[in-house]
This record gives sequence, structure tokens and C-alpha cells, in this order.
Amino acid sequence: MKLSVLLLLALPALSSALTPLDTGNNKEQRNVSFMNSDPIDSPEIDTNRLMLIDLPHLTVTKLRQKRQVQSAGMVSVDGSNLEWVTWNSSLPNYAVSIYNRDFDRTDYVCKYKCEAGFYSPSTGPYCRYTNAKKVDSGSPFALLVNNNNFEILEWKEDSRGSVPKSSVKTCPGGDIYVGMNKYGLGKVATKDKVFYLPWKGSVYTYSDYQVLTIDEDIISQEIYDVRYHKNESIILKYPPEIIWKTSISNSECRSVVKQDTLSQTYEVVHRWDHAIAVKAGVKTSIKVGIPFIVESDIEISSEVVYQQTWGNTVTETITDTINLEITAPPNHSCTVNIVRYKTKVDISFTALLSRTYANGEIHTTSTTGAYDSVQVVELRAVVDRCDPLENTEPCS
Repeated sequence: MKLSVLLLLALPALSSALTPLDTGNNKEQRNVSFMNSDPIDSPEIDTNRLMLIDLPHLTVTKLRQKRQVQSAGMVSVDGSNLEWVTWNSSLPNYAVSIYNRDFDRTDYVCKYKCEAGFYSPSTGPYCRYTNAKKVDSGSPFALLVNNNNFEILEWKEDSRGSVPKSSVKTCPGGDIYVGMNKYGLGKVATKDKVFYLPWKGSVYTYSDYQVLTIDEDIISQEIYDVRYHKNESIILKYPPEIIWKTSISNSECRSVVKQDTLSQTYEVVHRWDHAIAVKAGVKTSIKVGIPFIVESDIEISSEVVYQQTWGNTVTETITDTINLEITAPPNHSCTVNIVRYKTKVDISFTALLSRTYANGEIHTTSTTGAYDSVQVVELRAVVDRCDPLENTEPCS
């Protein structure tokens, strides 16, 4: 005997309220398998025991509906894209510097451990900094770098251990800030309430000074030109899991049809982690396509634009509604399982980030990052062989 099964997966028509994440006419198709009216907690599947319905016995129409899009807040440390880059015998691009008129030279902001000082090519490969009451030369040291001059840096006046908002410090949790006065670079120690200047081998202290700060008066941000490196992607397939089961027992001498409906809601979380901090709380425009799996390959949806406070995760809430029709032969019991296949995908990407400041300046830089998501890529109809019923009268 054979089990004749008609499976129809139907969803409500997509309305104009679809979220921007809807991929529209994508190429994804799924074989859908269905179970009874009670979900099952992911039992293991004996694939040797289960028989996949051949196409003449299985008809599937699959649609996807996104009901909601949610964004999680971006986690950023200090909102800055400055870096401390270890000296490697060459001056990095975009190193932060001042012109020292007293010595007619360029001095670069450096730190040794958590002590701020200056580096000058004319004084050797060391960071000159103050240590207690003397000037020391530290190595290895790090230089402050403002990649692509993306941040707007300003020297602001302060005094007696105070520092302005968004001042640049040498170490998280520390009390040492990058400072200067008319004689050169040094450090502001908030606990000591003074500015220390290393000058001609001696230490000088001042109560008035300037502190290096980051301009945070940003009007808007734009993330665009997101390019996924599909050739560097990693695809991990999860073991299949049964999510639904339905069965029918037919003790009559004619075929019996059973209809069942499965409606399942699940979430797909898309996550982008990137190297550049996006300012939290600033209106941000994001233009990006969403990767999705099609027959073990990765395709990218059409780009959509969001106007929101950018988060690094987007959650799709998806509902699948499935209509199932089973035809059981006389004196037989038949079972249909719905098996779900999930896949994790990781893809690296590059993008551009642009900021517009209150003073009218627009700064743009590139960033790299990684996208990851766990997606339901296939629902498959898997049917047990129909078993004869015991203790039934034979049909004439």
C-alpha cells in the first residue's frame, strides 16, 4: 500500500506593512514536512526508518511572511574610532600630532603602558614621558592613530585636574589623559590635578592646560556599500529535528482523508559585528541586503534603507501556516513527520560609514566586520510507511 499525501503550505497574502527586511521575490524554495497538532521537542530522527515522499505524492507551495522587525542596541565602548597602534619602526598613517614651535618639529601623541607622552623621529624610537619627577624613554610604545581622520579632534582648555567631556585617555578606567600646552605634549593626571610636561630632560607641572577631545556633535550617520565576501563564508548545517507529527488510522474498507493545519512562528536573528563603533543614539540610515540560504548557496536580498537608531542585530518574526491532507489506505495507520533543517552562516563584509557633524563637516571611512545568522532553510515532509492495523476484519 502507498500513502497518498497532499501538502499545501499557505500564508496570508503579504501586505504593504511588510518590514523592510522582506526579500520579496527571492529564489528560496523549501520542501515542507508536517506533523500532528502537538509540537515535539526535537527528538532524534532515524533517517533509515523514514521514507521521503516522492514528488507525485507531495505538492508544496511555500510562502514567507515577516511580521515584525526588531533592532537591538549597538554596544560601543567610548564611541571613538581612535586606535593605539604599537610602534613597528615605521610611522603609521593618520598618527595624531602637533607642531612644536620651540623645536621646529612634529611631535606625535604616544603612550608607554598608560603614561602619555610624545614621540619625535629626531629623538629616537622612544616615547618620552614623565615618571614621578623624571623624564623616561619607553619602548615598546604605542602611537595614537585617527584612521582616515574620521574623528574630529579638538584641543580644549581646562585646569586643576578637570577634563572636558569626551577627552582621550590612555587606558580604560585610568586617570591619565592626553594633554598639551604651548611647550609641547604631556599628560593630565586628574588625581594629581596637574599637567606634566617632559621638556629637555626635566619635568614641569602646570595647573592650566589643553586636553585632546573627540567632537561628538553628530547630526546623522549613514552606513552603505555593504559588500559581503561570499567566497569566505562558513556554512554549518545543524542536525535535522522533528517539529510536528500527525497520524491517521483507517479501519474502514475505503480510503480516508484527514486534513490538518500547522501554524508555527519562529525568529531569525541577523547579526552584524564590525570594527568601527557606531554612535549610539544618533539617527542613522542603513542601506543593506540580507543574506539567505538557497540550496546550500548564499544569496543577498535587494538592499533596503532603514531610518533608525542603528543596532547590530535585526530579528525577523516569521510565521508559516501549513495545510496538510493525508489519504490513508483501508485498514492502515499512517504517520507524517515535519522535519526542520537549520543552517548557521558566517560571512565577512566591508562597508562605508559616513558622519555629518553640526559644523557641516562630513567624514567617511571604511570598516570591516562579520555577519552571522541561524536560518531555517528547509522544512521537509518525511512519511513513515503505512502499517497494517491489527485485529481488523478483512475487506471483502
